[in-house]
Amino acid sequence: MKSSPGFQQRREEEPEPVPVTSRLVPAACPAGAGGGSPFLVAVIHPSSDFTMCGIWALFGSDECLSVQCLSAMKIAHRGPDAFRFENVNGFTNCCFGFHRLAIVDQLYGMQPIRVKKFPYLWLCYNGEIYNFRQLKKQFGFEFQTLVDGEVILHLYSRGGIEQTASMLDGVFAFILLDTANRKVFLGRDTYGVRPLFKVLTEDGFLGVCSEAKGLMNLKHSMSSCPKVEPFLPGHYEVLDLKPSGKIASVEVVKFHSCKDEPLHAAYDTVENLPSGFELETVKSNIRILFENAVRKRLMSHRRIGSLLSGGLDSSLVAAVLLKLMKESNITYPLQTFAIGMEDSPDLLAARKVAAHIGSEHHEVIFNSEEGIQALEEVIFSLETYDITTVRASVGMYLVSKYIRKKTDSVVLFSGEGSDELAQGYIYFHKAPSPEESAEESERLLRELYLFDVLRADRTTAAHGLELRVPFLDHRFTSYYLSLPAELRIPKNGIEKYLLRESFQDSNLLPKEILWRPKEAFSDGITSVKKSWFSILQDYIDQQVDDLLLEKAAEKFPFNPPKTKEGYYYRQIFEKHYPGQSDWLPHYWMPRWIKATDPSARTLKHYKSTAQE
Repeated sequence: MKSSPGFQQRREEEPEPVPVTSRLVPAACPAGAGGGSPFLVAVIHPSSDFTMCGIWALFGSDECLSVQCLSAMKIAHRGPDAFRFENVNGFTNCCFGFHRLAIVDQLYGMQPIRVKKFPYLWLCYNGEIYNFRQLKKQFGFEFQTLVDGEVILHLYSRGGIEQTASMLDGVFAFILLDTANRKVFLGRDTYGVRPLFKVLTEDGFLGVCSEAKGLMNLKHSMSSCPKVEPFLPGHYEVLDLKPSGKIASVEVVKFHSCKDEPLHAAYDTVENLPSGFELETVKSNIRILFENAVRKRLMSHRRIGSLLSGGLDSSLVAAVLLKLMKESNITYPLQTFAIGMEDSPDLLAARKVAAHIGSEHHEVIFNSEEGIQALEEVIFSLETYDITTVRASVGMYLVSKYIRKKTDSVVLFSGEGSDELAQGYIYFHKAPSPEESAEESERLLRELYLFDVLRADRTTAAHGLELRVPFLDHRFTSYYLSLPAELRIPKNGIEKYLLRESFQDSNLLPKEILWRPKEAFSDGITSVKKSWFSILQDYIDQQVDDLLLEKAAEKFPFNPPKTKEGYYYRQIFEKHYPGQSDWLPHYWMPRWIKATDPSARTLKHYKSTAQE
């Protein structure tokens, strides 16, 4: 890894922490609330009441729990601050595991959360509930802890699981146990920003985990390996808990669709917006709701930073974030982070944005060898073999590694979701009609948990960081999707035109950044001399011979790879997750064109500043 004095940052394998100032780039339940017995607790240090973490639970295990819990350690990266395992009183074959990244009190921040008012409820959750204070005030809930997730217990007691899931404004995956009624509930946020996987066998053994790797090697007395599956976003599941500790699924319910205004909007800090589709009204509402989406995500006692590629989405997030941090009297400066190879377009654009908004900017420079060397650990972290997801994850994985080792930023803002919501992909220029564009936008949002949201979560969580994505705010997305289809399509040859136009007069960003065309990731992060796309093709061409590719469909009958790059990624995936190829139902590919590769650079409309 190279560095240039005074500007570019060096990422080393095992660096000692150094003072922040030497790294900056100048730029203008309480345990005891019930009868559970923790059999392993290790608290590393206290921090705050908001957490990103790893959750894990077993019900009806036939094997020794102390052995099974070794699987939970495979997600320890999600919560490096503390961990805890606790078995359930009266159900000796059921237990919870929790890895905590604390984002006020080390006792109350631990999970499973239990409170004296509801001794029969056990909660493990991963995420942030942004409206917990409003709900607490609205319904007169008396909290025992400082934890945002405690609101889940109160909502459930007040109105049941459907109202609970629908009233949560945030990102979440949860496991809720009600021993009084012998029920288990699983739930996940609308876009799957927080991950959740489960395995349920025919004989009633249930395993639940933030990542699939924590369920892969569970022991259970059955002839075939139990099937691990992603839990669908925007759904909750009701399961019966039998006296034996075994589980039976009762129903899976979809509680929210991205187009529907969320139930919790009635208690939002932004109340009634002006109605109608007059352009100035629409643009004003977009600005108000987006600022609100960023503002509510400021809740953190750990340092906030922002990923910054220099594209529209991350630049807009960083600019609004810095503005609101100042208004909220957050005293430390915003750290922004860019990654690329020498002279990459993203680095140059991000540098311009950082100077404009006045952030403390960090650049991470990587070379082709470092990118290629990271591929296997990236695929292991991702739990997917999707081609474009793997390509785009390498840079995000490496910059997250740098942030964890060399800075004190823990909560990271990013621009995921904008391309899907605001029709930012190049192929939207080829849409047959505004209505088909709108349908495609909704499909992409429904599938985010398989692609960009998966990438964003795994690459940051792999290094104990928490990601926040304001473009996927429930209120913001439902409003944007309610707009007439013809308002949301590309215009004058420019994608995301309405979003750009909404911030045209805000002076948040330089005009050339606000109207910067979309860059293929492989071009954006790499040198003008050679793209990441080309580097990968050259390397993988030497690793996979033609004969292997010819027989790919025989070896991999489900989603057979059609390119050497796809074959190479699939081999690595199968090494770590054999027989789990259906976690990816299909590859990410552009529509309305004849495409053999997901990269934007293969589309005729695409113009890059990079040269081969």
